[in-house]
Formats: sequence, C-alpha cells, structure tokens
Amino acid sequence: MELFHMALRITCGIILVSLARMTMAKHAPIGRYPILMPNVHPDRPELYLCTPVKVDYTKNYYIVGFEPNATMNTAHHMLLYGCGKPGTNRPVWDCGEMSRHMMMNEYDDESFSPCGKGAHSQIIYAWARDAPKLELPDGVGFKVGLDSPIKYIILQVHYAHVDQFKDGSRDDSGIFIHYTLEPMPKQAGVLLLGTAGEILPHSVEKMEASCDITEHKEIHPFAYRTHTHGLGKVVSGYRVRRDDQGVDHWTLLGKRDPLTPQMFYPVENREPIRFGDRLAARCTMKSDRDTITRIGATNEDEMCNFYLMYYVNNDEPLNTKYCFSMGPPQYRWEFPSSDLNNIPDIAASTL
Repeated sequence: MELFHMALRITCGIILVSLARMTMAKHAPIGRYPILMPNVHPDRPELYLCTPVKVDYTKNYYIVGFEPNATMNTAHHMLLYGCGKPGTNRPVWDCGEMSRHMMMNEYDDESFSPCGKGAHSQIIYAWARDAPKLELPDGVGFKVGLDSPIKYIILQVHYAHVDQFKDGSRDDSGIFIHYTLEPMPKQAGVLLLGTAGEILPHSVEKMEASCDITEHKEIHPFAYRTHTHGLGKVVSGYRVRRDDQGVDHWTLLGKRDPLTPQMFYPVENREPIRFGDRLAARCTMKSDRDTITRIGATNEDEMCNFYLMYYVNNDEPLNTKYCFSMGPPQYRWEFPSSDLNNIPDIAASTL
C-alpha cells in the first residue's frame, strides 16, 4: 500500500521512493511511516534543518498517532508542518530564521522556510524534552492528501548543541507517524498561540496573546502543549466567553511548567469552543540575566507557545492556524485595546 513519496536528490534529478509498513490496530489497518532526518551531520549550534515527505495526493490519509525518534540530548525540539509545497526542492535545507545572520553550513548557501512562500502552512505536531508518543482519540485524525491542503509533510529539527557530532557522527532524529485510510469522522487541527516581545533584565514578565474565534465552527479541544526556553516558569491557556452583562468568563484549558516534558497533555476542560469565544495564552517568564532577552530562534532567546489540539465533527478544521501578538511591551491582556476583563491574573501565573 502506497502512502508517501520520499524525494531524494540524485545527480540526474529527483527519484521517488515509496515506503510503508502496515500493522493491525483495534479498528482498522494502521500504517507506521518514518519521517526522519536522512543521516544529517549538524555542524553548528542553533541549526534548524528541514526535510520533506511528499504525500500521495491520489488518496486521503488520516494521521492518528505520532511516535518520536529522538532524545533531548540530540534535538532541542522537532516540529511537523503540513504544507501545500515545501520551502525548496532540496532533500535537506536550513530552515532557521537565524541562519541569515550566522556562518553558512554544509547544507545551504541560504535559508528557506519549512513551507513554500504563499503555500498552505500549519503545524500538526510538536515535540521536545523527551515527550512520549501521542495517540489521538478514537475517530480523530489529521487528514492529508487528496482532499486536504496538506500535500507535503515537513520535519523540522532544532539542533541547539552539536558537541556529540564533532566526531563526524550523523543523525536520523524524527517522527514515525501512524496513519490509516479509514475516513475519520473527526478531523484534527492545531491552533498555535504565541508572542513576540522582550523580557527585561532581572524581571518577571508576562507574555500574552489572545484571538477571537471568527469562524462559524464548533471545535472540541482535547490536548495542549506548552513551550518556552529556559526562562519559562508557567504557561497557561484559556477559553474566554463573554456573558450578556459583558463579563468575561475564563475557562482553563491547560497550565504547566514548560520545562517538564513538552508533550501534548489532556485539556482541563473539553467543552466545545465556538464562534464568538476567544482564546488566550500567557507565558510567565523570570529573568536573572543582565541583558534583555527577546523572542527568537536560539536557546539564548526565548519562545512563548501554547498549542491547542482539537477536532471538528464532520467538518474541516479552522482556517486560522496561528494566533500571535506583539508581546510586551506592545501587547498585554490588561490594555484597553485587548478588550478583556475579569482576568485571572494570579491563577494564570501560578501552578
């Protein structure tokens, strides 16, 4: 059974190789497919590498599980992007925003994004800090292929440290996806909330984002994931619903110490989110550094991310995939322009 075509560069062009292995699950045949770095040699710290897998777009496939093949000693974090087309036709490329400002490496003379310019782009899975595998609930799957805008799956691996590769050894970190041809009645999606901004020296900073649900769809949250670098203390996410008196009611979706294993955890409340609701996230950061820390790609920078994984019943996932704010000092929940009230200020920053 054919699932994906792995694009491999050879002297005379591109060849297509089909790979798949089938096992039996409780309800339907489940395939296990490797999306791995092709024995790369990371040659400098803070390197981001991407590699593509082309989906067989003559059929619909449903991804129902993710099995990491990495350790935090090798990979700082990994992302799987669902793309309309890849950032380039190369088999491996530098896909980190910092590469434009640092020395060139053996993989690239320039950098590219994971997904092609103007093409469909969404995150379907994220991993860090030795998180275990993830199996989606029964009946839930990420649709890729024929009737999906996802025609390529791009693996991105962030190599923060490369000391273990100085002896010339190579790496095949990545993710085994579990998939089926059986149509899933509940299509999965991921909405990523995050911020830009900066953290002042010797301070506690609250980095916050919020966005409205503007599509007439009902989404059912079932898992969340948090991500920061070293300054993160608490990351929390909420559904905000305003009553007829104009009072906002904040329902906790998830809250964690982001330096624990960065897996997808079950949400605190699975009540549906619908048109008119808002989603909000906060990362509480504490800096003992003597310099300003900004949001960025390296381990010395920071990140503030709250991933919400959800499904829709017999419908397509949200068109909105990302919800980002400018972060501090330009954006805060408490600013009048944010139009939020009844903010759970203490609860959002404490475990």
